[in-house]
Amino acid sequence: MCELLGMSANVPTDICFSFKGLKERGGRTGPHRDGWGVAFYEGKGVCTFKDALPSYESEIARLVSDYPIKSCAVVAHIRQANRGRVSLQNTHPFTRELWGRYWTYAHNGQLFDYKNLPVDRFQPVGTTDSERAFCYLMSELDKRYPNKPRSRKAAFRFLQKKAKTLQQLGVFNMLLTDGEYLLTYCTTKLHWITRRAPFGIARLSDVDVDIDFSRETTPKDVVTVIATEPLTLNEQWHKMQPGESQLFRYGEPI
Repeated sequence: MCELLGMSANVPTDICFSFKGLKERGGRTGPHRDGWGVAFYEGKGVCTFKDALPSYESEIARLVSDYPIKSCAVVAHIRQANRGRVSLQNTHPFTRELWGRYWTYAHNGQLFDYKNLPVDRFQPVGTTDSERAFCYLMSELDKRYPNKPRSRKAAFRFLQKKAKTLQQLGVFNMLLTDGEYLLTYCTTKLHWITRRAPFGIARLSDVDVDIDFSRETTPKDVVTVIATEPLTLNEQWHKMQPGESQLFRYGEPI
């Protein structure tokens, strides 16, 4: 299985600390050696880094873990391939445009009978069940709201319902964002934590690194981090239940 990492924040925030922990799981403390990727939003723009190498061995991943790219929405993924060969085109996260916005998605799990999912104009580039499922979600969203919905919050509620359909095909843990909202869906493993004042010290579980968030934040900051498995040793993470979904907007759970 793969592992997911996401962030939703009310102010531009870097994900260096969390990504350092995730990077270790891509070949050192975990078996996820088949590529990695991360997408950062800046307004409506999105910057994506991908590599088919294990994140633990990737120079690009090392750069990302050390360079403080600040964003209000981030989606990252480390891959253990089960559908599709190891290649850049099969590396998450995937991005598509709809209604003049970039939508970014990553999936952990394995789906069956996924080739029958209708995708219309959103065609997969690679050969993974994950990308096919993403194209299906975007196609269903486009059909439901051909003229753009009045509320994108309603669009994400619709996506929550469609995620339940995909759950019937296998394991479907997901992150999906348009840069403002971030949707999570869990069928097996997904955890999240919201950090706000008073901030304290956090310690990574995969590498000997800690951080005092009180020195890096202001009292008004709200930052939610989502991960397949908790990344820190000394914090209380919320464990999602099978079939549970959660929507975040600028760090706050909705």
